[in-house]
Amino acid sequence: MPEQGTRGRTRGSGRRQWAVLAVGAVVAVAVGGLVLSTVSGSDDGPDGTGTPGATTTRSNGVEPGRAIAERESAAAAFPGGLAHQPDQDGQAARRAAAARADGERATAEQIDVIADQPVATWLTNPSESVTRQVVRRVVRGAEQQHRTPVFVLYAIPDRDCGSYSAGGTAEDAYLPWVRSAVREMAGSHAVVLVEPDSIAQIHVCERLGRERLRLLDRAVDELAGHGLTVYLDGGNEDRVPVTEMARWLRAAGVDRTQGFATNVSNFYRVDTERAYADRLADAIGGDPHFVIDVSRNGQGWRGTWCNPEGAGLGQAPHVTAGSTRLDALLWVKTPGLSDGTCNGGPAAGQWWESYALALVEHRQRD
Repeated sequence: MPEQGTRGRTRGSGRRQWAVLAVGAVVAVAVGGLVLSTVSGSDDGPDGTGTPGATTTRSNGVEPGRAIAERESAAAAFPGGLAHQPDQDGQAARRAAAARADGERATAEQIDVIADQPVATWLTNPSESVTRQVVRRVVRGAEQQHRTPVFVLYAIPDRDCGSYSAGGTAEDAYLPWVRSAVREMAGSHAVVLVEPDSIAQIHVCERLGRERLRLLDRAVDELAGHGLTVYLDGGNEDRVPVTEMARWLRAAGVDRTQGFATNVSNFYRVDTERAYADRLADAIGGDPHFVIDVSRNGQGWRGTWCNPEGAGLGQAPHVTAGSTRLDALLWVKTPGLSDGTCNGGPAAGQWWESYALALVEHRQRD
């Protein structure tokens, strides 16, 4: 809510004005000292009431310590539009090719509905050398298309709080892993979605709290200054209260990024997710932008996040016209990959062909 202005105040006598000014000066000195001590001694708890590493007092109308980034336009964030993955990195493309080679033409054509769309590339392997090879290949392919590659960093320690997608790097290996990936991305204008679930999951996995937010804040430092467009984890509309999520995002360094991503690997409709994202952006302040994952939301929420029955592909991914804070609708999750061993699915991240074909069958029709 905007701060109330001072219009409509009546003027008092000259004596009253000087008295008010004198008192105001004393208050200003006291407040200034408090601000300096607060900024220099920031120690964030899990609620993210401060911003680690940002200690410069600003004069832009927001609380001290927040270094608000100048947000890019949607066109500048995604120059040329969305790049397609090389076939080697697209699981749907590989499976369609295999089906075609086996004479399964109808199956191949159905899987092509997925393979023909630009999908984000997930970086999940803790190996720095393997990760660099994938980044190099995807960046090279995007350069040939004159489009923007989208990467998802997904290797944070204690990933998924030990659930279906458990794993990630060792604690002391994460930032070197990020740094290694960034060296390959530098100058590519890539879009980077940082660790889906990593912030929202604090709500149900409290042990992640303070150290998780500090680690993400340091990862933002590693990503900054290399010509990349960065979005942090913004959860979704039905997960974390907006005020709480806003505090955590500020603690994770969202003010130094383009903004946040919502609905990653989930099923909520665009209209309700967009309303949530706008409320979250307002709560954060500084006008962060956002992207929404629409890969599997064609039938909306289906009662569970884990391999729900009846889900369908969402609308085709695309960059927006840039007239709002919504930068793009993306296919972040690769349709056809299992969410985990639930509802009959294989392990998380494994190709599940019957589910992929059902997503195509129930897809949103434009």
